[in-house]
Amino acid sequence: MSRTRAGEVSALIGNNVQQVVRGKPELVRLAVAALLAEGHLLIEDVPGVGKTTLARCLARSIDGKWNRIQFTPDLLPGDITGVTVYHQRDERFTFHPGAIFANIVVADEINRGTPKTQSALLEVMAERRVTVDSVAHQVPRPFLVVATQNPIEMEGTYRLPEAQLDRFLMRLSVGYPDLASEVLVIMSDCAGVTPEDLPQVVDVAMVSAAIEEVRHSHIERGVVEYAARLAAATRQHAMVRFGASPRGSIALVRTAQALAATDGRGFVTPDDIKDVAVPVLGHRLILTADAELNQLGTAEVVREVLAATPAPAISTAGR
Repeated sequence: MSRTRAGEVSALIGNNVQQVVRGKPELVRLAVAALLAEGHLLIEDVPGVGKTTLARCLARSIDGKWNRIQFTPDLLPGDITGVTVYHQRDERFTFHPGAIFANIVVADEINRGTPKTQSALLEVMAERRVTVDSVAHQVPRPFLVVATQNPIEMEGTYRLPEAQLDRFLMRLSVGYPDLASEVLVIMSDCAGVTPEDLPQVVDVAMVSAAIEEVRHSHIERGVVEYAARLAAATRQHAMVRFGASPRGSIALVRTAQALAATDGRGFVTPDDIKDVAVPVLGHRLILTADAELNQLGTAEVVREVLAATPAPAISTAGR
């Protein structure tokens, strides 16, 4: 497999998604990087800006199985993981898989589900398996949860626990489009263009090969140490009560590898680490009360850490 296979897969998916998701190339690029890193993606923003559309476009671009789960207060954990049912005629128990058994799972408005239901995702997001009645069941690979979330201040929402937030590789915000992009969105809607109209441009085998290439992309020890120093610096920041864990450091490196692959590179630079630091580390930080009083957000804290932590000089000659 060539070193640019992951870049080709990324370009195919990215160009396909941008037929519907207009004016957000960097958002799409990061979302595809999450897929190639085989990490889960949390998309947080106000209603109506295209969170679910982005998630559906990603799922539709891949010729694999995908399911959508609409989170509501009455959704049960078994609806997600599946249940074991006793069949009297056969006199045996049979496992009936839930909606989580797919390559891509769109968890829509995840913070409208109760904490008990949200906890059903903890094991499968970390270990790619679910345990029902003491029996473990593996989900298909590649496996990606793309969750959307409304701001916590909105009515009928539950705060995601820190342990679940830490399972997400990245948290992205869609944001409002500029005027030209919004006009294109309206015109596409008037023409009836929807995510369901998108062609499936890659298959599961292509995505799996790209993920494997990303995992073996070259990264210098100095770049790894830079990622670890950034995570450690969040723990020492005066406005941070709990900083990024080693899982955050690992996520930072994995995402940087995937981002480099989207550019067709088989090696990681410190700039790749910088580009993904905010979406990878921001949701892993718990700020102090003083930070909240001063309206300081986690993104600002990560940017301060980036500014205060010198990046290593890595030579790319001959690569």
